[in-house]
Amino acid sequence: MKASIARPLIAKRQIEIARQVGAEAVSHGATGKGNDQVRFELAYYAQNPGIQIIAPWREWDLNSRTKLIDFAQKHQITIPKDAAGEAPYSVDANLLHTSSEGKALEDPWAEAPADVYQRTIAPEDAPDTPTYIEIGFKDGDPVSVDGIEYSPASLLEKLNELGGANGIGRIDLLENRFVGMKSRGIYETPGGTILIAAHRGMESITIDSGAMHLKDELMPRYAELIYNGFWFSPEREMLQAAIDKSQEHVEGAVRMKLYKGTAQCVGRKSPKSLYSMAHVTFEEDSVYDQRDAEGFIKLNALRLRLQKQRGQVDLPPSYE
Repeated sequence: MKASIARPLIAKRQIEIARQVGAEAVSHGATGKGNDQVRFELAYYAQNPGIQIIAPWREWDLNSRTKLIDFAQKHQITIPKDAAGEAPYSVDANLLHTSSEGKALEDPWAEAPADVYQRTIAPEDAPDTPTYIEIGFKDGDPVSVDGIEYSPASLLEKLNELGGANGIGRIDLLENRFVGMKSRGIYETPGGTILIAAHRGMESITIDSGAMHLKDELMPRYAELIYNGFWFSPEREMLQAAIDKSQEHVEGAVRMKLYKGTAQCVGRKSPKSLYSMAHVTFEEDSVYDQRDAEGFIKLNALRLRLQKQRGQVDLPPSYE
């Protein structure tokens, strides 16, 4: 999802620049085997149906990493090298994540080498004492860390720093590309991993159960649309409106415990909380009549009782 969110943003800006300079075509460097070619081009066409697209990996003879590296060396184009002095992994990086593919990672049985990781230390090397932080939310968006307000970008940078130092956010993923093949990649999302756990903690105390269950049903569809490149589709916008509605009361703070690769919500509070101590307490209360539960249970058990008594119950004459 991290790369798939970045692609429509890049494509949107490309089309804007193409309009400004009067260009008739845009280009991208995605291969003909991956998802990014689809994401870029669906986004191009959604904004400019008549745009021409140049995709060198599909159209030229530079259709492999080896050929590209040889071309660069021949033309004295500097290529970064890894710690062993070799060509690097195929890496995509933005503020939210890094993803690495290729080389040793193409063997799904092989453990990822240590040098593939760029933003996180190994969980076993993380501090032996946990780090506690408090993340503030407003309308579902994270707005502060430990009481200090940040811009969205600065907040993510802060959480990337904290998460990386605690070995949080490493994912060894075998994914199903939209074009049909499986691929293996190593992802690092330290700040994103913290945020998803914190956001779920904030939602748990502020969103009604029915609304939360519906949102959970919608999220896989939403994620699939973005992964497959349909950011600018009408169905994505429809789902966005529903999700935005669900976040109206997601406000307050969560306390997170960061420890050796894990990010755990250990506390949450909100001025719009739906949690009622008066109702849920195990002690005596004056707001809930426990005898009401008897009728509730019997009504829900009715179909189960009839199922068990099938053929044994006296039915009305019209059913005989």
